Amino acid sequence: MSLSWLGRAALYLGLLGALAGIVTQARSIRVGKKSQARIWASVSLLGVVLAIAVMQYALITHNFSLAYVAENNATFTPLLYSITGMWSALEGSLLLWSFLLGALSLGVVQYYRRESSDPVVAWASLLLFVVVSFFLLLMVGPADPFLLNAAHVVQGAGPNALLQDNPLVAVHPPLLYFGFVGFTVPFAFALAMLITGRVHDRWPLEQRRWTVLAWGSLSVGIVLGSWWSYQVLGWGGFWGWDPVENAALLPWLTATAYIHSVVVQDRRGLFRVWNLSLAIATFAFTILGTFFTRSGVLQSVHAFSSSTLGPAIIVFFFLTVGLGVGLIAWRGDALRTAVGIDHPLSREGLFIANNVIFVGFAFVVLLGTVFPLLYQAINGVQVTVGTPYFATVAGPAGIFLLALMALAPLVSWRSFDAATLWSRIRVIAWVATSAVAGLALAGVRHGAVLVAIFLAVAAAGAALRSLRGVVVAARRRGTLATAWRSPSVAGMIVHLGVVVLAVGVVVSTSYTQRSEVTLKKGQRTVVSGQTVAYFGYVNVKTDLDRQTQLLVSVDGHALRPAITTFNGRNAQVVGTPAIDSSILRDVYVTFDAVGGTGSTSGAQVQANIPLNAVVLGVTVEPLLSWLWVGGLIVGAGSALSLGRRRTSEETA
Repeated sequence: MSLSWLGRAALYLGLLGALAGIVTQARSIRVGKKSQARIWASVSLLGVVLAIAVMQYALITHNFSLAYVAENNATFTPLLYSITGMWSALEGSLLLWSFLLGALSLGVVQYYRRESSDPVVAWASLLLFVVVSFFLLLMVGPADPFLLNAAHVVQGAGPNALLQDNPLVAVHPPLLYFGFVGFTVPFAFALAMLITGRVHDRWPLEQRRWTVLAWGSLSVGIVLGSWWSYQVLGWGGFWGWDPVENAALLPWLTATAYIHSVVVQDRRGLFRVWNLSLAIATFAFTILGTFFTRSGVLQSVHAFSSSTLGPAIIVFFFLTVGLGVGLIAWRGDALRTAVGIDHPLSREGLFIANNVIFVGFAFVVLLGTVFPLLYQAINGVQVTVGTPYFATVAGPAGIFLLALMALAPLVSWRSFDAATLWSRIRVIAWVATSAVAGLALAGVRHGAVLVAIFLAVAAAGAALRSLRGVVVAARRRGTLATAWRSPSVAGMIVHLGVVVLAVGVVVSTSYTQRSEVTLKKGQRTVVSGQTVAYFGYVNVKTDLDRQTQLLVSVDGHALRPAITTFNGRNAQVVGTPAIDSSILRDVYVTFDAVGGTGSTSGAQVQANIPLNAVVLGVTVEPLLSWLWVGGLIVGAGSALSLGRRRTSEETA
């Protein structure tokens, strides 16, 4: 029995479970019978798990009878990269996607098993089965990962060089995918609320928990993806406004808006239409992102190769949007609310401003991502929308968001009192002013940095003040041991992570210094205050690759930037940077060129520099490591929110 047959049989079992879930769940809703969602969700997940087991066995044993294995694996591929090879290309990535979606769907129906007869839960479960079925249909159809290899080969091509150069390939894609599939839950419940008319119930706030779970995973996934790009691509940056990067950012922006505004709905009964629209839009953006990465319409280092999936995915996207808009229009009367915003500077007023910024920026990102595609389709000419377009909006948006983070936790609901706000923010304002004054005395003159630092310190102070309030209240009630479960704690830890991340981004991008230096063996030079020395090179060969490593030191710390030639795939050559990282600064060193008229290292040759000299790219970036630390703090706060308890102090 061939692996191809086993893998396809497993996929059909998964699809059968999902389709049976749709049929039985629809029957349960129509006649009021007991739901069998858990049974069929388990069957569907079992099928996907078996398919993954077949694929992993084929990858680990280098079974090239499967075309996917022959194209993305080789006998010299290390075990880690053989395992991660499952999501290194289009068809296998859908296997991981379907597994995470199936596991999440089973988790949801299990979590709400005592409420399975509730119409909202019943309809949401049906919709989850629909989404699972769609992705499984892609794999039993145009994206079959178990196609047989027509040619008999004893060696595979091996993974793409960039997918076997850093262990983050084992972490970043699963976290990113889980963030994407996680937004299916609030989407399903949003449609279920609209279908049943139960738009006034507890469900919107209940879905905030699932949204935060997905949002936290996506946040950490995006940060780790930036770290991976920074470590591997050799350009010294972490975000290039690549279209596929933007595709991950879009649902993050709308989900962030939803997480904040749904609190206002719970507290004041406002934003019903808005929150349902955000839940639907967030899911729709995940499908649009899937289209961008898996249709071949975009050229990106992050995108998969061209495929025939584009039409199916874009039709599913438009069906999703059309169904959501139609249901909202149908339930328009029921969604109206008699109350409004009492004061524009109340907490709910600031939440509106927060949402306007996030959604407005999402529109800017969407426009900048889609415009080149539309222009090319209409005019037949390729155009690009670069960093200046996005940065023009991203900078001011970030400043406004930091200001809102400093104010929103301190203002009152429904009203605004300047004297009360000043009493709460006075000490914070003086600390922020002192911090800026200290930086100015130390020689910092960059206006944007000083403004950002002032607002970041103020936002951190507001978060710490809120955390102190939770601790004081818990001590008064005698519940200090469980104070960490307050939603305020998780929210403010996330805010602190965002502050750390924002400081890292602003300072590093404002003060980055890039240089190229030419050195012969034994020479040294000073670059942006860092002493860089070159001591020669060594050639290193393994079963996986061949490297020419330069022996370099930065302030006495040994580094080895290299040119790496990976075996397989026509001997791909990539630069491998070396990074000397500390809490205060990163020094990023690349092997850019070698002098002379010829090179066996794979490095670029420059005849205008001395023979045997090398050209080093040296980039000094202050506080860049704060970006990674801040991202991990955001993830920790998001994880903490999953264990939160409901209180009367719901906050963002």
